[in-house]
Amino acid sequence: MRMGVKDFVERMPAPIRLRELIRTIRTARTQAEEREMIQKECAAIRSSFREEDNTYRCRNVAKLLYMHMLGYPAHFGQLECLKLIASQKFTDKRIGYLGAMLLLDERQDVHLLMTNCIKNDLNHSTQYVQGLALCTLGCMGSSEMCRDLAGEVEKLLKTSNSYLRKKAALCAVHVIRKVPELMEMFLPATKNLLNEKNHGVLHTSVVLLTEMCERSPDMLAHFRKLVPQLVRILKNLIMSGYSPEHDVSGISDPFLQVRILRLLRILGRNDDDSSEAMNDILAQVATNTETSKNVGNAILYETVLTIMDIKSESGLRVLAINILGRFLLNNDKNIRYVALTSLLKTVQTDHNAVQRHRSTIVDCLKDLDVSIKRRAMELSFALVNGNNIRGMMKELLYFLDSCEPEFKADCASGIFLAAEKYAPSKRWHIDTIMRVLTTAGSYVRDDAVPNLIQLITNSVEMHAYTVQRLYKAILGDYSQQPLVQVAAWCIGEYGDLLVSGQCEEEEPIQVTEDEVLDILESVLISNMSTSVTRGYALTAIMKLSTRFSCTVNRIKKVVSIYGSSIDVELQQRAVEYNALFKKYDHMRSALLERMPVMEKVTTNGPTDMVQTNGETEPAPLETKPPPSGPQPTSQANDLLDLLGGNDITPIIPTVPTSKPASAGGELLDLLGDLNLTGAPPSAPASVPQLSQPPFLLDGLSSQPLFNDIASGIPSITAYSKNGLKIEFTFERSNTNPSVTVITIQASNSTELDMTDFVFQAAVPKTFQLQLLSPSSSIVPAFNTGTITQVIKVLNPQKQQLRMRIKLTYNHKGSAMQDLAEVNNFPPQSWQ
Repeated sequence: MRMGVKDFVERMPAPIRLRELIRTIRTARTQAEEREMIQKECAAIRSSFREEDNTYRCRNVAKLLYMHMLGYPAHFGQLECLKLIASQKFTDKRIGYLGAMLLLDERQDVHLLMTNCIKNDLNHSTQYVQGLALCTLGCMGSSEMCRDLAGEVEKLLKTSNSYLRKKAALCAVHVIRKVPELMEMFLPATKNLLNEKNHGVLHTSVVLLTEMCERSPDMLAHFRKLVPQLVRILKNLIMSGYSPEHDVSGISDPFLQVRILRLLRILGRNDDDSSEAMNDILAQVATNTETSKNVGNAILYETVLTIMDIKSESGLRVLAINILGRFLLNNDKNIRYVALTSLLKTVQTDHNAVQRHRSTIVDCLKDLDVSIKRRAMELSFALVNGNNIRGMMKELLYFLDSCEPEFKADCASGIFLAAEKYAPSKRWHIDTIMRVLTTAGSYVRDDAVPNLIQLITNSVEMHAYTVQRLYKAILGDYSQQPLVQVAAWCIGEYGDLLVSGQCEEEEPIQVTEDEVLDILESVLISNMSTSVTRGYALTAIMKLSTRFSCTVNRIKKVVSIYGSSIDVELQQRAVEYNALFKKYDHMRSALLERMPVMEKVTTNGPTDMVQTNGETEPAPLETKPPPSGPQPTSQANDLLDLLGGNDITPIIPTVPTSKPASAGGELLDLLGDLNLTGAPPSAPASVPQLSQPPFLLDGLSSQPLFNDIASGIPSITAYSKNGLKIEFTFERSNTNPSVTVITIQASNSTELDMTDFVFQAAVPKTFQLQLLSPSSSIVPAFNTGTITQVIKVLNPQKQQLRMRIKLTYNHKGSAMQDLAEVNNFPPQSWQ
């Protein structure tokens, strides 16, 4: 006899309940045992689905969702979820919609089959069924579903039922995110949302308004008239306990307060009237919120962000920074971290207010948490100025001594930049850099050695003091190679001052010529010495042949030994030095005489820059007489624009009266055919002859290079694209009014760091430009830090400044490169 489906179903054993399945799985002692249980149950569920078992479909889908939560595949239950949604029973719909939210998304076409069911349920007579449909659409609705169902959502947003309005508001947020052009459909429904007394409706309404304001400038302008109403709601929450049923740790509706503060921040940004309307309430929130609980700290943090983002009063901004200062004393590491991050964002605009908390910030350098320590280090460098340079450097040098290796490179770089910018004296500058080399010499950038040598050379009165300090620093310790290289160079250059004991700054030491040579020979044979260091030492020994009188024969012997060295560099040096002793001995004294004062390097854009380990070092600038005739066109056109542009106009030869030239040839106009002289294109541009390599001696004078007070020149945004923002701030040099000092600040608003960042610039040939080393090569994400770099521009003819910039960096695993022209320099920067 043939058995019917109904009879078969009746004979099948009932599947186990979800509670029993959970209890069984929890008894599994191994992962393999758990997998076996799951596979067995999945087989039973599949069999039930094949037999179209309507009785236990809901139970089986519920068990399948539990398995999905444990990480096991459950995709075979997708269609069963749709069958449950189509059921008329509320219990079936509830599990069906839950399964759809967990197992389906817009990438799977099967979700489109739900559109009609959701539309019917949005018009259902039961509010709970309507709520299920709204939740599902707001969770996984695709752009096609949102377009089809936006009308039903808009109707429910106008209903008087609070239960449905709050769900419809959140669903509208999802619709706007998927289909922004449907935003205007919801505008009429938002008119009365803020008049609602129900907490849930009010909260979701603020979320909806925030989303609309963030996505549309027109909506932002439209909703600014709601600021007084939002202020009134926030005041009621603070003063009169608006919703006691939502009280958290004695604070009424903290979640709603945070949402309103975020919306006020958006509405008040760049708007004077809106900012003025909310100043009082922000002050009340900042002063009346309890800080003993984390809930109060969350509200205060949002208040601080709002105050700093709108056009608030100066007193209110000081209050906000004082709140962040209190956060630094909190025991919670997360609160200390967000306080440091926020202060780092505001230090440029409210420098003096942040300075008041300097001691607390410096104390954070001793924190055990590495994230807090890094933020404190970045903020400490941002606070350094000419008034506190000694105290801050003392703390930062102590930090450099004790910090982890991953901090040393950034800390050493920051100390170098701050010392160059704010050094109170040359002796202090030299001592500070030597202390860094002694502490973290193997972590410094490659340009540290030539920069210190240049500083020492130009400090004529400090030669005896410096060589004595360096001699004592390397006695028996060659581990810090940059320090040894500087010491070897100085000993070779000023060894006679060391032996004669002419140091006046400190008690001179008694050193013989043989002892000096012993040190340099030890450097040559040390296993820790690199090839570069040995080259410094051998050259130093050769120089001493003209400074010392009693040890020339010993020097000849040492030099001759290295004539057969396996190191090709050392061998070549030694062979050439041997030739000086023999064939060209009459020229030796002149060739090895003391180096003259070094002129600081200058660049005219990327054509003169050398890349070293990702850092940009300017190449020296020489001056030479102009060529007697025009430069051949073919030769000029071969020198293409080094910024990498493909559309650069070929260089047109001109015959200037005089023209500075780099070591590699004449300085070319990297701006192509831009005619900045005001003469016809055919007329040659006359460039004045520079009496000395330009303007870079400013940084070596005893006066500080920068004005410590604001120069009054407005800053500009030079570049803003793909989350990268470059800002220029301007200062005048104290020693040369024709020099403009531009400080660039690069920030990154994306969610990932930008690495290997390199900024390059070029100016017309009537200008001279120098790029100093940047503070870092990583632009932190979320605007949590900036890269700073100093540009110095000499503009003797007071012409309008133009600049072409090239940016290269790595972001999200891709190499990025972009070119831009900056033509919006303020007149005060070049007049």
